[in-house]
Amino acid sequence: MEEKRVLVIYGSADLYGASKNLLRSLHGFKRLGWTSITVLPHEGPLVELIQADGFEVMLLEHGVVRRQNLNPRGMLTFCKQLFSAHRQLSTLIKKEKIDIVYSNSNANIVGGLLKLTSPVKHIWHIHEIIEHPKWFKTILELFIKSTEDQVLCVSEAVRNNFSSIPLSKLQLLYNGINTKPFEEATYDLKAELGISQDKVLIGMIARVNKWKGQLYFLEIAALLQKNNPHLHFVLVGDAFEGYEYLYDELTSHIQDLGLKDVVSDLGFRKDVAEILNGLDIFVVPSILPDPLPTTVLEGMASAKPVIATNHGGAKEMVVDGETGFLIPWDCPEVAIKSIQQLIDSPELRKKMGNAGRLRVTEHFNREKYLFNFGKLISSI
Repeated sequence: MEEKRVLVIYGSADLYGASKNLLRSLHGFKRLGWTSITVLPHEGPLVELIQADGFEVMLLEHGVVRRQNLNPRGMLTFCKQLFSAHRQLSTLIKKEKIDIVYSNSNANIVGGLLKLTSPVKHIWHIHEIIEHPKWFKTILELFIKSTEDQVLCVSEAVRNNFSSIPLSKLQLLYNGINTKPFEEATYDLKAELGISQDKVLIGMIARVNKWKGQLYFLEIAALLQKNNPHLHFVLVGDAFEGYEYLYDELTSHIQDLGLKDVVSDLGFRKDVAEILNGLDIFVVPSILPDPLPTTVLEGMASAKPVIATNHGGAKEMVVDGETGFLIPWDCPEVAIKSIQQLIDSPELRKKMGNAGRLRVTEHFNREKYLFNFGKLISSI
């Protein structure tokens, strides 16, 4: 197969779900024999990992769409970054003889602009479900429709969220993970926290965001704690730059609910496999549809029963009553009934955890992702 040169564009340098998937995609390009240059807006742990795997990285603020930009001042900064980056990347495309631009997220508008102004193919890899505001969703979809040679969607929930692009143009590509680190992890998180081994440890891992459900998790924790004094809860994750106030709100909520002594907030951690290994129950309580939360797969690979809200991509991963439970996203009183079953039964936790690990191994593994990625990408 003829070697191609790919310009990969992404709007973050963190180590959450879409970032980890980007790294897998870079290996997918490499497996095809294609060379990649990855554009990231700033330094961060993802930069180190990409470079450690032998891939080239370029740092450039390229105008990433964020909700904080949807105001006059934010839009001005966004436009300056976008058009400056477009100019620089257009030059790079000519210099490096780039064949394909791959935008890992619909927040990377510059990739679409490059398609309109340069002789390149453009691949959108969509990791988001956008419902509001409606005007923004409509404009973004029309832009994607006019600048795509291929659109990859991480779940059926993402595909079905589009209203102006035919399903036939939207290719389903489930994420896949390397299960080995989660299978091999051995870590005593309870010892780190200084709690008894008899405690049932319930945790969530997610970027601190209003829709990721940290506050909902705490509401559930408060109800469970009333009748289960042997519980402890763990939060892992930090906030986007500019959204640090959400972290302060989280701390205040813990105090207000009287959970200070039973909730440990660990902030950002790189050792996700070890954290998951130390949990008894893993919760993904997103209050808006989450496209395909990678942490669900990681929790299942760790042989933990996964509790997830019953919408978005989680419905395509968690088998309700078999690998965990699907709970409502707006009613903690109902949600705790499912979680209580797992609290009461170590045997059920083990059974569901093993079923989840088997499901990830069969349907959401790294090799399957790389094969499907290569098949779809090479088709353009």
